[in-house]
Amino acid sequence: MSTIGVEGTSSYGAGFTRAARAARAALSGRASSAPKDDTVAGIRALHNAARSAVKARTAALNQITNLLVTAPEAVRARFGRLKGTDRTEALTRLRPAGNAVHTAVLTALKSLARRVKELTAEHDALTKALDSQATAHNPGLRAAGVGPDTAAQLLVTAGGNPDRLRTEASFAALCGATPVPASSGKTNRHRLSRGGDRDANAALYRIALVRMSSNARTRTYTARQTAAGRTKKEIIRLLKRAIAREIFRYLTTTVTVPGITNLRPLRQARNITLTAVAQHFGVWPTTISRLERGLSRDDDLAHAYRAWIQTA
Repeated sequence: MSTIGVEGTSSYGAGFTRAARAARAALSGRASSAPKDDTVAGIRALHNAARSAVKARTAALNQITNLLVTAPEAVRARFGRLKGTDRTEALTRLRPAGNAVHTAVLTALKSLARRVKELTAEHDALTKALDSQATAHNPGLRAAGVGPDTAAQLLVTAGGNPDRLRTEASFAALCGATPVPASSGKTNRHRLSRGGDRDANAALYRIALVRMSSNARTRTYTARQTAAGRTKKEIIRLLKRAIAREIFRYLTTTVTVPGITNLRPLRQARNITLTAVAQHFGVWPTTISRLERGLSRDDDLAHAYRAWIQTA
């Protein structure tokens, strides 16, 4: 739903007017801002295709669920108890038979299940291509532990708004991560911003949630803020602002990524298992494995790991 501005124009109309003014300024040579970054055009195309595949897959899964709710009892009893991939695989392998109603329902379910599998494979292929493009475009962002889909969204936001990346504060405002004063009386507080690029804001939100659950420093920070009386919304607001500051640095400067390609060969040459390394550093073996494969980044752990493995 569009919002009405002071002069009675909708946000859509205001955006169209701004775009028209920008076009006229560019044609007249009076434009002072940088144009959109064409280097992320490929990332934008892959990102849009991957998102549409997810939406179509979700729609097909919802259709399967709805069909099973109203399906004949025999069909519902057979497939209704299955969940997730097990249900999809079972529906893909079935052979429609029985009376006309059973055959029609089973045929529809099989068709939808095949669609889900095809869209899943399509999304995996697009995500792999997106990962390659995002890593090549900004290796520091991916090495920081930001997933390919989230990194792509942040790169698209930055590439589409180069004139708004003058400072980290302007980037935070672009992503809707700027704190908004919401004080009243003797209460002094801030609230989450509802403005900015909502897709970029959602990307920061995903990073915050992942770090709250798996990053040791963020978990410690969350516990400290909770003990201080802050709510989960307030803590997420603080985290998104800090993450926006970090992401701005990755987007605007060249970040040197420490080499980790030699960690696994060094460990294997000394016949040291992942479990032994994980026990030494007090982490899960999965953490060491992801670090060796470049799927997550922890510079302190990488330096300590390299120093330890060379003397082991």
